[in-house]
Parts: sequence; structure tokens; C-alpha cells
Amino acid sequence: MTERQYDISIIGGGPGGYVAAIRAAQLGFKTAVIERDRLGGICLNWGCIPTKALLKNAELYQHFKHADEWGISYKELQFDFPKIVKRSREVALRNSKGVEYLFKKNKIDHIPGFGKLRGGGKVEVSKDGKPVETVLAKHIILATGARPRSLPGIAIDGRQVISYAEAMVLPELPRSMVVIGAGAIGVEFAYFYNAFGTKVTIVEMMSTILPVEDKEISKLLESSFRKSGMEIFTEAKVETVNTSKELNVSIVMKEGKKQLVTDVALMAIGVQGNVENMGLESLGVKVERGWVTVDDYGRTNVTGVYAIGDVAGPPWLAHVASREGIICVEAIAGKNPQPINYDNVPGCTYCQPQVASLGLTEEKAKESGYEIKVGRFPFSASGKARAIGETEGLVKLIFDAKYGELLGAHILGSEATEMIAELGVAKTLETTASGIYGTVHAHPTLSEAVMEAAEDAYGHAIHI
Repeated sequence: MTERQYDISIIGGGPGGYVAAIRAAQLGFKTAVIERDRLGGICLNWGCIPTKALLKNAELYQHFKHADEWGISYKELQFDFPKIVKRSREVALRNSKGVEYLFKKNKIDHIPGFGKLRGGGKVEVSKDGKPVETVLAKHIILATGARPRSLPGIAIDGRQVISYAEAMVLPELPRSMVVIGAGAIGVEFAYFYNAFGTKVTIVEMMSTILPVEDKEISKLLESSFRKSGMEIFTEAKVETVNTSKELNVSIVMKEGKKQLVTDVALMAIGVQGNVENMGLESLGVKVERGWVTVDDYGRTNVTGVYAIGDVAGPPWLAHVASREGIICVEAIAGKNPQPINYDNVPGCTYCQPQVASLGLTEEKAKESGYEIKVGRFPFSASGKARAIGETEGLVKLIFDAKYGELLGAHILGSEATEMIAELGVAKTLETTASGIYGTVHAHPTLSEAVMEAAEDAYGHAIHI
């Protein structure tokens, strides 16, 4: 076998691995990325990017269904489902090609294959199960990501019981779908398929959909989903999934058992780290509950071995993986980077209305012992929201009553995932409420709702 030598080798070319590689190259490290599939990982090829393409199609279709409200008419509204899927795949391919270009620009080697740690800085690269070469590096970064998790005894067969990967490329629109799990992935696909006419049923074991979000926001989204025709069961546990004849999902609730007959079931209960068959055990790399254990800089307990992104545990977000990758290589370079403050990381769900948040929920702030001030501003009171026909939702801000510090921000509504960035900067800079409402916001914009929510917390919002 041939042997190639580098300063840094990275196993995995997703948003953690490829961003880490580019930053490493910028810092002067000779860098290689070992990736058996397309560059960009799950995010660019099967997750973040192609799903947003699908969701935009759903949003446009819903707008067309209400075109008469805008003074626009047409004879017959139709959609081509395979073409919708095809567009999504083309968007994914263009993004992956973009990463290939960035690798060439930064002189980063992409080594196709599966990487396995062999000790002494060596990574064995295999293709089709056969070792083909060895990569030697002083620093090895694991960025292998995660894969869909299923419930015990229920197999994802890719036909009747599917994961997000199959949900993005179904050959035709199913008549009905049961979505098991109402986190961001489950909620986004529920919105997408419901928008095009699939009868969607959501099953969630917690008391609300999007259970990590502020309860007020989650309940408002649940109400919106129900109005759109979805059936939602919360505090419900999936007992069995029977695929012998028709697909039957058996659930257990406080009220008793219920049988859900459906065309397809989407398993969206979470992910598990890709830690198997990588040689971690032989090197003694510490793994807890299926995740590689690391410090604030991505360092494992084994010198020269690092881990970033989903394989290193929650939060399972592409932007977290990218930032962790940058911090990891900057620490290797001796730059003393600031570790991530995970309390300031935004979480986004791209259904309609969108959900975006960061920091503490109202419930968590109270549990943490804070005396709080809460400000709300509904989009129904926003001039811009009325003008664009997007009046559903609100901005909710939570402040420490003693010092005015922003503790949490929660948005439900159009462009929430864009608006949250302002609040991320505000929280990072430890801005107080007066700093937010004292900043002149352009009119008319949706972001004025942020300013007015801050004013509302202190009793002087103008437009409510």
C-alpha cells in the first residue's frame, strides 16, 4: 500500500470536516480529507441544503393556493413531484461541487474511501472493504457525523419505514404518512408532505412538538399544524410497526391504544454517532453513550486524535460542527480560540411558520432561578408582516429582570431563521434590553418585531 503524509488528516467531509480542512489549509497545514461519499456530508447532500430546497417548493405551492388574495389568478394549479425532488438533488450536487472547488483552491487532498485508525498517526483507507493506502498525520480529526436512529425492534427498511434520506427522494407523493418524532427533522417533513396533500399524522412521546423549544412557541406551531389538516398525538409512544400487509403503526397514549394505518412511516426520533469500525477501541479513544468524548477544543483522551460535529454529541447542528472544526484546528495551530458558548447557538426549524431560538426558554429561565421579564410582539401587529401576508407568529424575548441581560430569544413566523442572527449577536455581546430597543431598526421590516418585543418587556412597546 502507498503511504501519504500530512500535517492534519480529517475523516469525514461534512460541514465539520470540510470547514476544518479549509481553515487548516489557511493556517498553513498540509491537509487531507478522507471521505467515501460526496464532499459536503449529510448536510449538503442529504440534509440541510436539499431539504430547504424541498421546503421552498412547499412554501411556493401554498402561496399559489392563495393567489386570489393577491389579485393573481390561474386556470389550473398543478405540481410535478418528481421534478420537485429532482430540483432538490440538483441543488445538493451544486453545493457538493462547490466544496470540491474550495478544496482545489486551498490545495486540500480529497482521498476517497473509509478511514480507520491504526495508531501512530496512521489512518488506513479502504475501498470496497479492501485497504488501499495509508495516510500518516500528526493530527487526526474525526468528523464522521451521525446516522438516523430507530426505535428498538423497528427496522428502517427504506420502503415502508423510512429515514430522512428516503423521505427526500420518494418516487411519488404518498397518500398518507406517519411521522414518528416531532423534532426539527420530523416537523419539517411533516410540513412538506402536508403542503402537497399527503395526510400527515405526527406522533411525539413528549408533551409538545419541537419539545426543546419554548412551550408557548411549540403550542402555537402545533395549533397552526392542526389548522393545516395534520393529526398530532403528543405524549404518545409507538409500540409496534407492523409491515406484514398494510403498514400499521400502533401507539399508546393516556387514553389507550390506537392503530394508525398509513402508506409510509418516517422515523425521525434522532441520530446516533458513526463510531463503529473506526479503530477507536483499539486506540482507547473514550466513547460514552455512542459519542466520542472531547474537551472544548475537540481533543479526545488520546493525544493527536480529535473529534468534531455530530460524532462528538449534541447539539447536532451543521453550524456547530463547522465552528467546532475551526476551533479545533486553530487550537492545534496555537491560536487560543474562544470555545463555543453553546447557550448562544441558534436552533432553527424551517417549516412554515418557521421557528428559531437561542438561549433559555421561559421555563428553563425560571427553573434556573432568574427573575425574568418577558416581552412579546405578534407579527399581526407588524406593518411589514401585513404587507407580505405573513402575520402568523410572534417574537418572544426573555430578560434577566435584575440586569436586563438577554437570556433567551424565540421566534415563530416568516423568516424567523434569518431574524435570529440579530439576537445571536446581541447575546454574544451581552446586550441588554435597552441596547436592543435603543437600536434604530429599519421600517418597514420584520426585525422591528424584535425591537418592539424588547420594549414590551419593559412596558413601552409602541404598536401593541
